[in-house]
Amino acid sequence: MNGFIKLLRYTLPFKGLAILNVVFNILSILFSLFSIALILPFLKLLFGQSALVTVKPEFSFSIEGLSGSFNYYLSNLIVTEGHEAALIFICFVLVITILLKNVFRYLALFVMVSLRNNIVSDLRSSLYRHILVLPLSYFSEEKKGDLISRMSSDILQIEVAIMSSLEALFKEPLTIVIYLVSLIWISPVLTLIVFVTLPLVGILIGRIGKLLKNYSKRGQAKFGDLISLYEETLMGVRIIKAYNSQEFFMRRFKTENDLYTRINIASNRTGDSSSPISETLSVVVLAFILWVGGNMVLSNNDALNAESFIAFIAIFSQLLPPAKSFSTAYSNMQKGMASLDRVNEVIQSEEVITQAPDALPIEGLNSSIEFKNVSFKYADEYVLRNINLKIEKGKTVALVGPSGSGKSTLTDLIPRFYDPVEGEVLIDGVNIKKLEILKLRALMAVVAQESILFNDTIYNNIAFGKTQIAAGQVEHAAQVANAQEFIVTTEKGYQTNIGDRGNKLSGGQRQRLSIARAIHTNPDILILDEATSALDTASERLVQEALNNIMENRTTIVIAHRLSTIHKADLIVVLDKGKIVQTGNHQELINQTGLYKQLHDMQQILEG
Repeated sequence: MNGFIKLLRYTLPFKGLAILNVVFNILSILFSLFSIALILPFLKLLFGQSALVTVKPEFSFSIEGLSGSFNYYLSNLIVTEGHEAALIFICFVLVITILLKNVFRYLALFVMVSLRNNIVSDLRSSLYRHILVLPLSYFSEEKKGDLISRMSSDILQIEVAIMSSLEALFKEPLTIVIYLVSLIWISPVLTLIVFVTLPLVGILIGRIGKLLKNYSKRGQAKFGDLISLYEETLMGVRIIKAYNSQEFFMRRFKTENDLYTRINIASNRTGDSSSPISETLSVVVLAFILWVGGNMVLSNNDALNAESFIAFIAIFSQLLPPAKSFSTAYSNMQKGMASLDRVNEVIQSEEVITQAPDALPIEGLNSSIEFKNVSFKYADEYVLRNINLKIEKGKTVALVGPSGSGKSTLTDLIPRFYDPVEGEVLIDGVNIKKLEILKLRALMAVVAQESILFNDTIYNNIAFGKTQIAAGQVEHAAQVANAQEFIVTTEKGYQTNIGDRGNKLSGGQRQRLSIARAIHTNPDILILDEATSALDTASERLVQEALNNIMENRTTIVIAHRLSTIHKADLIVVLDKGKIVQTGNHQELINQTGLYKQLHDMQQILEG
């Protein structure tokens, strides 16, 4: 029940459509009930089994009032026009009621199509929007394949399992309630038997549904593992082949795939059992009612006559299909609820990096960036400890140190990819937590070691997210980044698609596009995270020249692996095990005995 309430929350933005669906379904059910329950008395009147109604009854909006008025009109028609005209009239009424029933049934389905697709669309958008605002720490803890699975397989499961059942979950309970009210009106005694026995069926279906939800949750989690393994294979296929590890990966995939298949088989078998079980038990209940009701009629019990008993059985037989449909829909919904839970886990994940309600705007860097007593840790392990550092506007500051010393983490604190656990980061003396996040990040551009490009044109990768940008600005950025030379040689120039992650370009070309993307934003703060370390000598020269162009008169923070690239830095900060152990310019640090000199001498030996 909690799951159903959770699902109904997503209908609130479209409550108008939901209300229309309920109204159309009620009208459809009422016309269906009219065609079933009232035809028998009318036929008895037509064939002389009941006395004609000669006194016009007082009209009222009730079963007795409507039935009495209709009987009077039909009796009058038999007297004035004859039995054949009355029979034609009954046939006409039957056709009209069935037609109206199906018209309203179609309208209910018509509305439901918009309702369920809008709900799924909102879910998909909410998931994507939340992924965009979640902190980087979330993605370091979660498997990308599992997140892809939630966006694809889980959303599809919600659409198929829940949304296809949503109409049944709206309509069938209404049908059951309206039919039960009719049954109570005909025979409270027999209806009491229905109330006692049918809940037993409901309890059994509920237990099956709970099993299905557990199976489905395990299945979707295992499917996420499969997608993760598949993604790793695609990313590392070159290494897999180079180390002849195809069989190893095939065994891993087969193990995961076999487990996923076994879970699915168990889930499908359990789900397929719900409909036959519910139908069998419902027929058992029907047989019991036939026995009890038949005895009541045969014993001439005043509480139930033959006509009412036949009407009761006719309506009860119509109660079985919606009960069966509801049990099937409920089982499907339980499978989908597991996927909805997995999607909600992402949507409801805490947005750790949040903006203060009274956040201040910021238009530019005026004086400095300052770290005051900053510490940061992943889980329980500190990667930065008591960092105190001031970066003046227009200066180039290089961060050096062994791998794992905290260089990248330190720069990630400036755009608030992470927040320090102790201390504060200030821009122009203001804690960055008090600033508007988007305007803070708009001051910066990042060029990383790995060029992150997108499956789009060269032009769009440089403009990146900006629609109001002149072609001349993009071309200027490409020229400054030394990218114009290779762009004009491509098939369609700036409109050439560079493929997935830019795989149609070389490493140096991809990096120069990343630099062009940074240039066109004209950032106040430039962060270079080992931007040349993965390049060959020729590409490094072109990229370094482009970097020198962009670094002029700009506040730049450089994470350096090759110390030869930072000789001209205004300040070099040496980190080791999360602490600042040395600061100074290149010459000052070379003249000191310390970690910087050790790193420098080691590189001289390796390069010599």
